[in-house]
Amino acid sequence: MTETRLLESEEWKFWDTWMRARRLLTRELERGLQRDCNVSKAEFSVLVTLWQAVGREMRVGELSESLDWDKSRVSHQLTRMEKRGFVKRTRYAVDGRRAGIGLTAEGRGAAQKAVLVHGDNIRRYFLDSLTPEQASVIRAWSEQAVDRLDRHGSDAASGGAS
Repeated sequence: MTETRLLESEEWKFWDTWMRARRLLTRELERGLQRDCNVSKAEFSVLVTLWQAVGREMRVGELSESLDWDKSRVSHQLTRMEKRGFVKRTRYAVDGRRAGIGLTAEGRGAAQKAVLVHGDNIRRYFLDSLTPEQASVIRAWSEQAVDRLDRHGSDAASGGAS
């Protein structure tokens, strides 16, 4: 077991600034989706996930796993999106017994518009402010963090055994 260490004052300041920047960036990106596309972040997540799926549809369980949401959250979100005309329930697979969800024409249009608008906002609020060197460092650190945290989560889920 590693020794527990307190953060120094400058480390706390760095952490607080980074967290504030992340919150502000997330807020602006979510506002852009709502303002320019009339979709929430949750709706965007579902639209993009289905947009990227083969045939623009998935089993509901696969969607839940892909989004890392519990099934009840997915179910409630899909009900709201179905009422808006973005998605439709389908029979999935050859046997037709599994519940699926697919994009409607309106959902495909909303997904296309949201991807363009969101991408433009990501560029405006984040990417354009970085030098190529800064972007490279952030990308490398992000990949390391994802790998380390994914492994940590896998270790914790399996009781620490590798």
